[in-house]
Amino acid sequence: MSRLMSVASGPYAPPVPARELTAVSADGARLHIEVHGPEHAPPVVLAHGWACSTAFWAAQIRELAADHRVIAYDQRGHGRSPASPACSPDALADDLEAVLKATLAPGEQAVIAGHSMGGMTVMAAAGRPALREHAAAVLLCSTGASRLVSESTVIPLRAGRPRTWLTRRVLGSRAPLGPVTPIARAILKYATMGPGSAPHMVEACARIVHACPRKVRYAWSQVLDLLDLDHGVRQLSVPTAVVVGTADRMTPPVHARALAAALPDCLGVTELAGLGHMTPVEAPELVTGRIRELAMTYTRARTHTQVKEGA
Repeated sequence: MSRLMSVASGPYAPPVPARELTAVSADGARLHIEVHGPEHAPPVVLAHGWACSTAFWAAQIRELAADHRVIAYDQRGHGRSPASPACSPDALADDLEAVLKATLAPGEQAVIAGHSMGGMTVMAAAGRPALREHAAAVLLCSTGASRLVSESTVIPLRAGRPRTWLTRRVLGSRAPLGPVTPIARAILKYATMGPGSAPHMVEACARIVHACPRKVRYAWSQVLDLLDLDHGVRQLSVPTAVVVGTADRMTPPVHARALAAALPDCLGVTELAGLGHMTPVEAPELVTGRIRELAMTYTRARTHTQVKEGA
């Protein structure tokens, strides 16, 4: 991965994968996949958000790969996955299905963690056969199912039409982000991170977000503007935990609470005081720990049961 797409050192520098492969989605879109950790360890699948890449999960990959098989992929048009003219919730679901089929054995189950648009990907795929087959448990970080623009607080105005109109134009801007400068870092921190975020966290996020191609960023902003996955939430029947920062301006806690109320098997909402939208970067130990806890409870237990039954 190019240095321009991520920081080159420190806890948020992307680890070198054990292997890389390409999955082909239903419409022929090619998806870059990285696999980290021992081949036969309990699997974890990571889906990143809008304008990010596999580099966003660097802290989780680094820790989990010691005793998990960590599968991370670039959403279409992001990172090393080529852009595609098809941008829709169905395309996201198709892509996740393709990744699961390419990396997991028949019947093998994993914890699937999605941040922001990655969480929306899981909701979009909730009724798909591959998700039902392969998802042991889910972690939804800083995400929502609908009303993303109207509920956003990036624009500091009262809720209503003026705020929604301005938010739509800011988040859906076609303007290039340009180089990572002090002003760019300050803007990104305000919009996506908590006020106490350390400079190295801001730098890591800025490198990733600014590397996203302008056309890709704009195309997916239009999808998120119209998103309505409330039906998908009700279909996500596996045990699901939710994490959100109380200072999240992109997907405020109102979304997490709505998810918790609609999910068939919600394990609870963890609200992180003072944190923003980039929870896996802002609270790496907590997010990693939550994934590990889900894996210990739902994948290791099932693997042990299967071994006993096959004995």
